[in-house]
Amino acid sequence: MFHPLLASEIQDFITQNIGIAVSKLALQKNPFPSVEWKEILKQIEAKTKAKDKLPTWFGTQNIMYPSKISVEQTSSEKTAFYKSNLVSGHSLIDLTGGFGVDDFYFAKTIQQVAHCEINEALSLLVQHNLTLLNATNITCYTGDSATILQTLNQKWDWIYIDPSRRNDAKGKVFLLEDCLPNVPENLDFYFQYSDKILIKTAPLLDLSSGLTELKNVKNIHIIALDNEVKELLWEIHHQYEGPITIKTAHIHKDKTEFFSFIWGTNPVLPTYGEPKKFIYEPNSAIMKSGGFDEVALQFNLVKLHKHSHLYTSDELINFPGRCFQINQMISYTKSELKSTLENTKANITTRNFPETVENIRKKWKIKEGGNTYCFFTTIDNNHKIVLICTKTP
Repeated sequence: MFHPLLASEIQDFITQNIGIAVSKLALQKNPFPSVEWKEILKQIEAKTKAKDKLPTWFGTQNIMYPSKISVEQTSSEKTAFYKSNLVSGHSLIDLTGGFGVDDFYFAKTIQQVAHCEINEALSLLVQHNLTLLNATNITCYTGDSATILQTLNQKWDWIYIDPSRRNDAKGKVFLLEDCLPNVPENLDFYFQYSDKILIKTAPLLDLSSGLTELKNVKNIHIIALDNEVKELLWEIHHQYEGPITIKTAHIHKDKTEFFSFIWGTNPVLPTYGEPKKFIYEPNSAIMKSGGFDEVALQFNLVKLHKHSHLYTSDELINFPGRCFQINQMISYTKSELKSTLENTKANITTRNFPETVENIRKKWKIKEGGNTYCFFTTIDNNHKIVLICTKTP
């Protein structure tokens, strides 16, 4: 693939301007009149976005990028690597190929990968990039994925789908039936070509809602990166009717925290009680999972309140989230706050508490930052308290 943007002097210019605001560059005169200035700026903007998210692409010469939005919406390499460990076998077809990051990683564990993309320009761009990345076992197909499935007419070990929301989908309610392709409507069609389907959705999708729309769900994976939930993965197996396992993975600082439980079964309630020596805040993947009681039970922790989702113990444990040592506990009263926290510096978190962090800071003149962490929360007797803590190593 030759494109004017691949000229060495233009590629050098793009690399030299990584990290510089496009709004600033746009005011300059285009040093390459034969190529549209906005196209060069798009490459700079998208490659800047790829620097941390897609280091393999960023570090490979002559990679072509789609829009910055496309790079923002694609999987990161870290989440793509996680997904690649969920599949096995000889063949996988990706019905919504996009920029091809997921397929690059699937191809490390699957012998034959098919990348389907309805946008011809994007499909050509991906083919160019995959050649540079030496991903020789990925075949790109341009066109409607359903037509490609029927034309190829083969049985695949896996089908992978990352449906996108329709532009006319209104409101904040996220339903799979409002996405393209419409997975719930097409499930039986997909099962003609594979017994195993992996669906990626945005974190906005409610787990109960997804389970209402889908059938034969075996596992739901909740993937967080640096404590921000990035994607949900729905693992569907043809005719499966057993228990559904929720698996959370929090990827951060070159390690991953795992937690899992069976959906909808919680015969035992956790113990509720007052704060002890240490307090624990689950990571964002667990918070998304809703497994609040399961955390307490599996780690043998006392829960502060049914709705506070903070946990405590006398001995420090290895916990999938943030851990703190409690230095002081005060009641949420004017006299206590005034004498202890007014005009100080602290990191503030609220859990099951009637006031916002912003209001608390304003009311008590608490500056942000420092090594003190304050949890404004409610304990089991509905008493409002503040826990003043330091983070454990």
